[in-house]
Amino acid sequence: MRSLPAFLLSALGALIVLLMFAAPTGAQTPSPVIATPTPDPYAGLSIDDLAARYYGRGALTVVETMGTYPEFTRYLVSYPSDDLTIYGFMNVPAGTGPFPVIIALHGYIDPAVYGTLDYTTHYADDLARAGFLVLHPNLRGYRPSSDGPNLFRVGMALDVLHLVGLVRQTGGLPGALVAADPDAIGLWGHSMGGGVSLRTITVSADVRAAVLYGAMSGNEAWNYAKIQEWSGRMRGGAEMRAPDEVIRRVSPIEYLGRIQAAVSIHHGAADELVPPEWSADLCQRLNALEKSVECFAYEGQPHTFTGEGDRLFMQRTIDFFNRWLRQG
Repeated sequence: MRSLPAFLLSALGALIVLLMFAAPTGAQTPSPVIATPTPDPYAGLSIDDLAARYYGRGALTVVETMGTYPEFTRYLVSYPSDDLTIYGFMNVPAGTGPFPVIIALHGYIDPAVYGTLDYTTHYADDLARAGFLVLHPNLRGYRPSSDGPNLFRVGMALDVLHLVGLVRQTGGLPGALVAADPDAIGLWGHSMGGGVSLRTITVSADVRAAVLYGAMSGNEAWNYAKIQEWSGRMRGGAEMRAPDEVIRRVSPIEYLGRIQAAVSIHHGAADELVPPEWSADLCQRLNALEKSVECFAYEGQPHTFTGEGDRLFMQRTIDFFNRWLRQG
């Protein structure tokens, strides 16, 4: 048998050495790299997701007394909303109660200039004088409340749903809400707060009556197109980029059939910010669904009412809440 040429023997030896070093005895095969899925930024935001949650853990706490008046006392209060702390004020009428409860929600204000006693204070005070216990939260992002996730302002709705839950769980019991009637809860919301109120009543059956005043739409595509316009495209970009199916699942307009509360809609015909047509559209839809709804347009009134229009609005508001929250 003929011997292999010397150069082949040399090459074969080098190959054996390389294999020995490349795969040493006992070496482990590297584990494959598994990509981490990107979290869904819209998870948990749908109306169905919100309706499946529990609300009302913890307690509402009185921080300090802000003022005492003949008809009511105003307190600074705080309460938990998920892992946030929400502050606000509470007006408790004079007397022993129990009093029907109105949760009053402010509209958009630049958070940098917001104060707890904002422009909606006079509405809360009028309601307290009429014998309603009023809770006015500073929604998340409005000092001194904590800030937190708030796509589609669902976070703000969570702040309200937790407050509704606390009234239901602790109203009438010893504590800060001892004077509250847990079976008579209403919502009052202006502009942004009106939109938050609409989302809340599509989720919660614990609210018996809601006043929507110059309210944002239940159609989130409309809302965030307008927010982009107002802000020069500085706000609302994440919402505008959401897929159509996400927009549908988070928009209260798609779930109006769930509403059990009586609804009172008020809008200024001269509103320069929120189109009056949005309230007219909501009124038509609720009527078509045979919901309990009343609708008022105010000629010449802007986004926030003034003068006689404002007084008429508040009288209608008090009459509405008296009908729906003082029944047996």
